[in-house]
Amino acid sequence: MPELPEVETVRRGLAPVMEGRVIARAEVRRPDLRWPFPPDMAARLTGQTVVRLGRRSKYMLAELSGGETLLVHLGMSGRMTVSGDPLGRFEHAHSAPDKHDHVVLEMADGTRITMNDPRRFGAMDLLPTEGMETHRLLAGLGPEPLGNAFNADHLADRLAGRKTSIKAALLDQRNVAGLGNIYVCESLYRARISPKRQAGRIGRERIEALVQSIRDVLTDAIAAGGSSLKDYRQADGELGYFQHSFDVYGREGQPCRRPDCGGTVTRIVQSARSTFYCPTCQR
Repeated sequence: MPELPEVETVRRGLAPVMEGRVIARAEVRRPDLRWPFPPDMAARLTGQTVVRLGRRSKYMLAELSGGETLLVHLGMSGRMTVSGDPLGRFEHAHSAPDKHDHVVLEMADGTRITMNDPRRFGAMDLLPTEGMETHRLLAGLGPEPLGNAFNADHLADRLAGRKTSIKAALLDQRNVAGLGNIYVCESLYRARISPKRQAGRIGRERIEALVQSIRDVLTDAIAAGGSSLKDYRQADGELGYFQHSFDVYGREGQPCRRPDCGGTVTRIVQSARSTFYCPTCQR
């Protein structure tokens, strides 16, 4: 599933062709994805100007001139791709319709944004812009990991007394928003913290190192266009490249990248998810 860096990369790719532009025509080609589309979604989108394209956790949020916001989640295999950009930043020709092209936005300048989702775990919803932070998908989210509200004080408070593993604590979207399996594994490696360590037993100095590691990993991943393991593509259809920089994720049995370590990357299962780490240098 795309995590924060992938969603942010797609958002940045879509922003130049959506912000300040009019949706001339919206086409909804099926009644639902993960859940039913809102009533009359095509009509409610048609004629709207996209005021701002934002992101909260793993959700893109397109604020519309009519007072509603389009919420988009890419799910397991969703893509938002662009064609026909008149400024030449994307491929000019529109591709032939695909059976998994479920929502198409035709912009007034000829640009087309297509939501393609073979596995249909993605989602779209329309919600009132005013008070949208109270929407059921957004209300319980923790702070953005690249924002000022995410810091050592916050994380120390959220971890205090917790008996769960630090891996599970970081995957809990109430503690910090947008992190998933890949970037938690990579962040814990950089901070030299075992994913098995009890969350409430991590000292202040290590928490500060972990906060910085999370920020660094996410920043590096965004700069690389995210990670393409299966379905993920950027808005222009290109792959992400951060998977070539993984230190532990997917590297079971391979040597630790730290030259002074000598350990081997190990895979374990936590809460039915694969965890990759180096038991020699992550304690």
